Amino acid sequence: MTPLGKRPGAGSWSAGEAPGAAETSRSPESTGIRDLPGSRAASEIGELSGIRQAVAADAEALAEIAGAALAHDAGEAASLVARLAAPPAHRSWTALVTRGLDGVVFASMSARDPWAGHLDLLAVRPEARGAGLGRALVTAAEDWLRGRGATEARFAGNPPCYAWPGIDVRYTAAACLAESLGYERHNVAWNMTADLTGDLSVDADLGRLAALGVTVHAVAPGDRAAVSAFVEEQWNANWAWEAEQATGCHYAVRDGEILGFAAWGARPSWFGPMGTAPAARGLGVGRVLVRRCLAEQRAAGMSSAQIGWVGPLRFYARTVGAHAERVFWLYRRGLS
Repeated sequence: MTPLGKRPGAGSWSAGEAPGAAETSRSPESTGIRDLPGSRAASEIGELSGIRQAVAADAEALAEIAGAALAHDAGEAASLVARLAAPPAHRSWTALVTRGLDGVVFASMSARDPWAGHLDLLAVRPEARGAGLGRALVTAAEDWLRGRGATEARFAGNPPCYAWPGIDVRYTAAACLAESLGYERHNVAWNMTADLTGDLSVDADLGRLAALGVTVHAVAPGDRAAVSAFVEEQWNANWAWEAEQATGCHYAVRDGEILGFAAWGARPSWFGPMGTAPAARGLGVGRVLVRRCLAEQRAAGMSSAQIGWVGPLRFYARTVGAHAERVFWLYRRGLS
C-alpha cells in the first residue's frame, strides 16, 4: 500500500506541513489547510472531539483509518487517500482528523460550482463507531466549507479528483448518516465491472485500422502534453487532468491528428476516462483503446476492472462484456 503523499508523481506532504502546503506558491488561504475551521460551531466540535486539520505526521495513520473503515475498498484505501491529498493545484481542500486518529474526513470546494463544497471521503475506524465521530467530522467539514463560501454541501464526486461518484449503496451506515443530517438523495451513478481474464486481443482490429491509416500508441512522456491538449479541446480540463495523472494512457492517431484516447489509474485502479473525436466514430477506435487499457491493467495484476461513473452502458457491455455493478447515491443539502 502506498503511503499518503508518496504516490509516484503525486507530490508529497513536507515534514511538519499539512496537506496541500508542500506547494509553497499556494497561500494558506487558497489551500485552506493551515487554519482550523473558524466558526463557533467548529470550535465547539473541536473541544468535544478534538477535531483538527491533518498534518504530514498523520499520513500513515490516515491510510490505516481508510483501510480499516472502507470494507469494500480496503485494497486501494491508501492510494485513495494519497490521490485526494494531491488534487489539481487550484483546488481548495482540507483533511480533518479526530483525537486519537480514529476518523478522517476530506473536504474540498468545487471549481465548477463555486457555491458547492464536497465531502470527498469519510472514514471512522470500526471500533470507534457509535460515539458520534462521523457526525462530528461531517459537521466540522461543513463548517470549513461555509468558511470558504459554500452554500451547498455534497456527498458526490468532485471531478477530476474524487474517491467515488457518491456514496456506495453498500456503505449503508454512511447513507443513513447523510440522511439523518438532512442530505437529500438527488441522483444516482454506477460503475461497470469488466472481467480481465477473458479475451482482450486487438490484433485484427489493429490491422483493420492500419489499412485506414490509424495507429494506436501507449502515451510516452513526450506525448502526454499533446494528448492532454487534445482531451481538453474535445472535452474539458477535468478529463485532461485525469489523462495527465493516469497510470496508463493510450491514443489513436491518423496523419498526425489524434482521434481518441483512453486512460486508467487517474482514480486509483479504475478505468477511465476515454473518448473518441467525431472524426473517428464508427471506425472501432474506442474498442481498441479500451481493450488496450484493460489488458494493461491485467498485466498490472488485476483480475477485474471498475469502469467508473459510466455513461454508455451498451458500449462497454458489447466491447468487453462489462456489467453494471457498483451503484452510488449522490446527496446534497443547503448550508445555512
